[in-house]
Amino acid sequence: MAVLKNVVALVTGGASGLGHATVERIARLGGRVVLCDLPTSAGEKAAGALGDSVVFAPTDVTSEKDVTNAVQMAKDKFGSLNAVVNCAGIGIAFKTYNFNKKVPHKLEDFTRVLMVNTVGTFNVTRLSLGLMGENAPDEDGQRGVVVNTASVAAFEGQMGQVAYSASKGAIVGMTLPMARDLASHGIRVCTVAPGLFDTPLLASLPDKVRSFLAKNIPFPQRLGKPEEFAHLVQAVIENPLLNGEVIRLDGALRMMP
Repeated sequence: MAVLKNVVALVTGGASGLGHATVERIARLGGRVVLCDLPTSAGEKAAGALGDSVVFAPTDVTSEKDVTNAVQMAKDKFGSLNAVVNCAGIGIAFKTYNFNKKVPHKLEDFTRVLMVNTVGTFNVTRLSLGLMGENAPDEDGQRGVVVNTASVAAFEGQMGQVAYSASKGAIVGMTLPMARDLASHGIRVCTVAPGLFDTPLLASLPDKVRSFLAKNIPFPQRLGKPEEFAHLVQAVIENPLLNGEVIRLDGALRMMP
């Protein structure tokens, strides 16, 4: 069933977790994908396993050169680009100030998280728009769509998440103005804010901890599956009225301090 046969997507963080599930779903449903991830990632192997409809572009999302090359790859390999899905991201756990050790949060750590998560998202989006804007508009005047990834931490950040929450809150904050910026050219922008998902990061935790986290989710009382994130991305791509919106995908979870 090739319901996404007209989709040419660029997906960052595509070698693992939410990004990889998104790449798999788009490819399986007939779309074509430029899988972007770090040169040190498993991106080349992941792309190779999905056939000719997926190509790997080694990409540091904060690098103008890398992202420009990835966009050019979309043009060279597939002829166009009409969807960008920003999944690349990192996190750190450290309080604003550790009073026991008398150590402040490292500025370089705070800056790095914002650079990858926020600046990286903006960088990939801004550099993709030129090619996306060349698309012929459909019957609604639409030329493309951008799907960014925030987090429930943007709204209920826990202790030690000040850098991560700030980075994701900024993605939430730029969703509407970015959608307004691009509306005249028929390009939509939405953001997904996932809750607790069964990604490689959480997979490294002990089963007892994973079980505890899952019990904090009202329903369904389990970690989210990356495929469910990818399913929502598909819905955003397909539904032309979704624009300028932040969608929580969290099983009604509200993070406690």
